[in-house]
Amino acid sequence: MGSMGQPESREAEHPQLPPGQRLQRGWPVTHYGPVPKFRPERWEFRAFGATADGGKHCWTHEEFSALPYTTVVADMHCVTKFSMLGAEWGGVSTRTVLDLAPPAPDVTHVMVWAEYGFSSNLKLADFADAKCLFATHRSGEPLTAEHGFPVRLIVPHLYAWKGPKWVRGIEYMTADRRGFWEERGYHNLGDPWREQRYSYQEEPGDGPEL
Repeated sequence: MGSMGQPESREAEHPQLPPGQRLQRGWPVTHYGPVPKFRPERWEFRAFGATADGGKHCWTHEEFSALPYTTVVADMHCVTKFSMLGAEWGGVSTRTVLDLAPPAPDVTHVMVWAEYGFSSNLKLADFADAKCLFATHRSGEPLTAEHGFPVRLIVPHLYAWKGPKWVRGIEYMTADRRGFWEERGYHNLGDPWREQRYSYQEEPGDGPEL
């Protein structure tokens, strides 16, 4: 089944696929809730919480779009079991934001905030990964609204829910806290190679202390 965006094969023929995943041609649209309307004059990207200087850092859409543009070639693994391999993403490296708005020394985690109060938590080390990107483009074309325009987070080495669409900011945290899907039964870490899909699979230390 190679046409019409159907799953093509399992990981047996594609060793670069994590366990339980299938290769996907095309890019299915998956999200919860409505697609937000983009209003550039109201849009801002914020870095707040435990910043090194104690302040909040903000960029307008024009300012964020003017930040250094980089591209990465990276896979996307969705917890619904499809994987896209070798996609080219363009946008602003998370390391650029970390350099411009440094976290305090005791920061361990980042909460990524998106439209409608959606959130996803990441270890700071995962957020700072060299291939982690605030994507504005795919294959040289701006993202569509359904795929997260104007900004979505790409975290290639974790399941795709860890990279929200319609990102509006990041909160630096000195302790872990579950995000939207993590509070609703998804694994706190989300490593596709370890098939960390659901919270019942968590081991001691995988999630925030109660």
